[in-house]
Amino acid sequence: MKRRHFLSLGTAVLAAPALPSVTASAATPPSDPLPGRAQIVTLVRRVADQWIATHPQSGDNGWARATFFSGLMAAYRLTGERRYLDYTRSWAERHAYGIREGVATRHADNHNAIQVYLDLHELEPSANKLTAATETLRRMVASSKIDDWWWDDALHMAMPPFARIGRLRRDPAYWTKLHQLYRDTKLRRGLYVASSGLWYRDDRFLPGKIVSPNGKPVLWSRGNGWVAAGHVKTLKALPADQPNVAEYRSTLTQLVTALRPIQRPDGFWNVNLGDPQHLPGPETSGTAFFAYATAYAVKAGLVPAVTHLPMAARAWNGMAQTAVHPDGFLGYVQKVGDRPESSQPVNYQSTADFGVGAFLLAGSELAGLAG
Repeated sequence: MKRRHFLSLGTAVLAAPALPSVTASAATPPSDPLPGRAQIVTLVRRVADQWIATHPQSGDNGWARATFFSGLMAAYRLTGERRYLDYTRSWAERHAYGIREGVATRHADNHNAIQVYLDLHELEPSANKLTAATETLRRMVASSKIDDWWWDDALHMAMPPFARIGRLRRDPAYWTKLHQLYRDTKLRRGLYVASSGLWYRDDRFLPGKIVSPNGKPVLWSRGNGWVAAGHVKTLKALPADQPNVAEYRSTLTQLVTALRPIQRPDGFWNVNLGDPQHLPGPETSGTAFFAYATAYAVKAGLVPAVTHLPMAARAWNGMAQTAVHPDGFLGYVQKVGDRPESSQPVNYQSTADFGVGAFLLAGSELAGLAG
């Protein structure tokens, strides 16, 4: 994201570091049962209610707060709690359903709010809710430029809006543009690691560049979480027979499969998926996105339930036992950043709106698998 891509930590090296093995089976942690639906719903409500109670001002319409509201709308669909819808609507109306930095922006961060505007439009259709959203994406579709998504977070922020506006307008040009932008990020920029299924955050972390203090790759957890969630939301929006769906499904499957052997015994994932000794410890935002994506992958039949439902359950139980305070405050969230070193230390008191949104998405998806 443009306001935080100027940092340069670590030491460049000439040789490409070896990637972590994610194909060999690691010792599988003890299996945790997935809680019942009622327990999951109770925890989702507790976390959502705590955030709303402590944030009477709903905030801006940038990427971070928009991610929270995406999660809150998932919680609304799960619970039917009217307060969640009212709080979200008041936020969108406060910003007149507008696009941060105006409709001429091409920056994916500014397009994240479109996901929430679409959620509100689906419940209460009104053309004015999508006027700015449609115009900003229409301008990109009309352009030949395809190199805007230079960092992997962009896949979560902007893939779903293109997929959903294309479906709403019945215009496959949005899906074509989506795939062109996606392939530029994935292949031309080389952020996707075919050998592991994981992703580099941006080209500063490619082989021969920034590595961990131990000389291992930096594969940022939340960056991979953004990628996972972006694929899930895109697949939920696209028709099953859309030509690019097979690639999105395969890529998400690889990512979710890669996560299983590197999950911590406590259910979390470390901030660097490529080096377990690099700032090790619980981290909620990446873990929540991975729980969300794994739950979807199980439900969609992309991965076996027998192996991956326990993985998602461990992640949820770990967050519930370690990160959620008695009053619903969500801790161990790495705040704004672009790498493992960002916003350290990550601890019980660390939280952020996008982390809460990720947790609400995870709970809402897991509830669909619970008895």
